[in-house]
Amino acid sequence: MSQEPPQDGGDPGQQGSQGWTPRDPSAASPDPDPQHPNGAKDPEGRTKRPKRPKRTGWRRAVPTWRMVLGGVLLLALLLVGGFIAGYQIVDIPAANASATAQSNVYLYADGKTVIARDGEINRENIPLRRIPRTIQHAVLAAEDRDFYSEDAIDIKATLRAGWNTATGKGRQGGSTITQQYVKNYYLGQEQTVVRKAKEFFISIKLDREQSKDEILEGYLNTSYFGRNAYGIQAASHAYYGKDVEDLDAGEGAYLASLLNAPSSNDVVAHPENKKAILARWDYVLDGMVEHHWLTPDDRDAMTFPVPGKAKPATALSGQRGYIVQAVDHYLAANRILDEKTLATGGYRITTTLQKKKQDALVEAVKDNVLSRTSDERDADRNVRAGGASVDPGTGHVVALYGGVDYTRQFVNNATRRDYQVGSTFKPFVLAAALANGSTTQKDRPITPNTHYDGDNERTVQAATGPTDYSPANEDDVDYGSITVREATDKSVNAVYAQMAQDVGPQEVKDTAVALGIPQDTPDLTASPSIALGPATASVVDMASAYATLADHGEQRPHTLVSRISKNADELDLPKRTTRRAISREAADTTTSVLRSVVDGGTGTAAQSSGRPAAGKTGTAEEDKAAWFAGYTPDLATVIAVMGQDPETGVQKPLYGALGLARMNGGGAPAETWAAYTKAALEGSPVKNFDLQADEGPEEPDPDESGDPDESGDPDDTEEAGGTRKPRGREDTDEPGTADSREERRGTRTRTPDSPSEATRAPQEPRTADPAAAPPRTDGRDRGTDARSPHRPGTEPAHREPAHPEPDRPGAGPPADPHDRDGQDPHGPTRP
Repeated sequence: MSQEPPQDGGDPGQQGSQGWTPRDPSAASPDPDPQHPNGAKDPEGRTKRPKRPKRTGWRRAVPTWRMVLGGVLLLALLLVGGFIAGYQIVDIPAANASATAQSNVYLYADGKTVIARDGEINRENIPLRRIPRTIQHAVLAAEDRDFYSEDAIDIKATLRAGWNTATGKGRQGGSTITQQYVKNYYLGQEQTVVRKAKEFFISIKLDREQSKDEILEGYLNTSYFGRNAYGIQAASHAYYGKDVEDLDAGEGAYLASLLNAPSSNDVVAHPENKKAILARWDYVLDGMVEHHWLTPDDRDAMTFPVPGKAKPATALSGQRGYIVQAVDHYLAANRILDEKTLATGGYRITTTLQKKKQDALVEAVKDNVLSRTSDERDADRNVRAGGASVDPGTGHVVALYGGVDYTRQFVNNATRRDYQVGSTFKPFVLAAALANGSTTQKDRPITPNTHYDGDNERTVQAATGPTDYSPANEDDVDYGSITVREATDKSVNAVYAQMAQDVGPQEVKDTAVALGIPQDTPDLTASPSIALGPATASVVDMASAYATLADHGEQRPHTLVSRISKNADELDLPKRTTRRAISREAADTTTSVLRSVVDGGTGTAAQSSGRPAAGKTGTAEEDKAAWFAGYTPDLATVIAVMGQDPETGVQKPLYGALGLARMNGGGAPAETWAAYTKAALEGSPVKNFDLQADEGPEEPDPDESGDPDESGDPDDTEEAGGTRKPRGREDTDEPGTADSREERRGTRTRTPDSPSEATRAPQEPRTADPAAAPPRTDGRDRGTDARSPHRPGTEPAHREPAHPEPDRPGAGPPADPHDRDGQDPHGPTRP
């Protein structure tokens, strides 16, 4: 009997795949998956994952982690591939032209006539073993303290420099000594991404092929130290006149400090930078102590080793060296070419100097200054002269006089900033008053006809009462009531100090800067004494500011370079934008007043130019410098005669120089100005001044009328000499009126783009500021002046203090020059 189960003889469709009949119809369908609403399963019985919802909104902009990871991996592959490719492609090249620098050619404005060539390259290569370890350590402390322990490149500094160069944010340093050596010897100074990339790979290869000592030796022999010295041995001779083996640690530290800014850190050529130079020297020595290359005791015992005078090549004798120096400084200061790049040579530089005018300036100084000196007079050995001439219409410096001979007197008298400008600063006070619509303490508009009290040692009055500043006039003369025009002709200190207070010392400073005086000029301090010229602007700076007055208040930054090229490729020069410094009316009115100085004031010697002229004389404290600054409608020129000891470099009074008991701006400087102007403009048509001046209403002379109402109350502030407190603001100086100061100002033409209005909100009434004016002293000790303006941080050991000295028009010789030094300690200048 069969054991097989009975088979259903029905419909085969009701049987299983093996002929079995399903127990339950529902068993044939899969169980639903709780994670899948549709209950679907894959063919193998696994449940299918649901589709991800589509990314919407802001989520679509956010990369997924897969995208980020992929991007990082791709970037890494590119960097690695680029590094490998760059390393294989870039080879160490042969030394380029920068290792044997070419000469630069300097041309007159015609672009053809050569002024100078600086192509005598001073270099002497020496082995590292000849360079003392202290000198090597000084260089490492200055440039790369971890040189022996670090890699060939500084990754962070290189990437930062490359990025800033590519994005136009300026040039960046931070390179290692290896990178600097590669740049100097194999590549060049160009600040480009391609050069940076080559420097990167060559530095790595060079570090693998040469020892650290070999790289350091090459660096020390190719670096530029200034004074046309390439390499440490040439620098040792250029600055200290001896071989590098004979240098001590202090001298080596100074040479090392030159590497980052060779010319600017030359303390002999730029005494005004001494503070920064000493700070750099200290930085080097402190680094040597930090790395145990120098003991603290030896460091403390060191004093700054002042280098000797420069000995320029004979190719730069006469005025050539001064011109080259001034042009190089201009290129560096305006970031056209830094000095290291320029030192590689091969540049053709067309200056703005005109040969006719340059020759005329040299001849005028020779005839009116140098020819009057004598070997028999001790004072004449201290005589120095500087001059500069600017075309008002273009801002071009057309002539420059730096000194008797660049090979004999290295410091450029045309560009130095360490002599007081004296009363040549006073026109800026008047221009500020006119440009700002200023009024006196009695609310009378300041014009050329405004009367001031010109008495000697009159105390300057502030809005709240007397200050502690009482400048003396020349020879202690009391002028009584005097107009602004007459006070300018006679250079009355009492009037201009009060006027500076009335205008506002800050407004005076702002106007001077707007006209062309550099903002960072030493001793350009906003106090009433600013009117008397304690500031030490350069001759070129002053010529540029006076050129602005000559051009009716239009200011153009001065320039010395019109074109520069290398290998026939033109370099871009910065754009020079003309802007209005003060209104035409203010500039022309100032010119009108300065014409009176030439016509009948302290500058009558300038009349011999044969041209309509305006100008101002000035003398620094203790007769250490005498100035004449003047202009015709088409030429602005400043001449200065300075006193300086040829051995020590200390500023000296000019008493007895040129056979004169006393030096003043109306003498040799004005005569030199006239001779130059006459020759420089010979053959050109005579131009008259086209002035739109506002002389102001005529005012009665209070000394003659004796009428308090007409004179403005003889007890009032600008007339009273500080004998009583000023009247309240409700008082008026004009009879029969009660107009407010603001109402009267509203009736005058104001200068909307004047410095005070263009940059500042309306001010509160000024009050006396004891700190703004030097404290008064009763005594007159020689060589001291407690009231003189003093620049913070100035050390007497490095620079003689700037004591104000009064103007002294038409005065005779002092009985004792030494007594004269401290006779009038209340103001720095005389005409």
